Amino acid sequence: MRRRVTLSGFLLCRTLEEADRVAALLPEHTRLSRAEPGCLRFEVWRSQSDPCRFAVSECFRDRAAFEAHRARAETTVWARATRSIPRDYVIAEEGGQLP
Repeated sequence: MRRRVTLSGFLLCRTLEEADRVAALLPEHTRLSRAEPGCLRFEVWRSQSDPCRFAVSECFRDRAAFEAHRARAETTVWARATRSIPRDYVIAEEGGQLP
């Protein structure tokens, strides 16, 4: 049985310059992520009230698709540019939260 994997939470930039770099890189990161097999949802929104905060919502068909997304993304310009930015994410699989 396949169990969907979801990721939700926030990317928390420390400065407006950092947030603007994230915003500039997001369209390509989003396009590539949505094109991956097993990606059911990939959304990132910049907060209107706090432009240093981005809400993130992802859903993948199963754990394998989620892990493939992570493996692909970790070698990209996005990963290098955002590696040090704090994240506050919850990753869950249908039926429970993952460690």
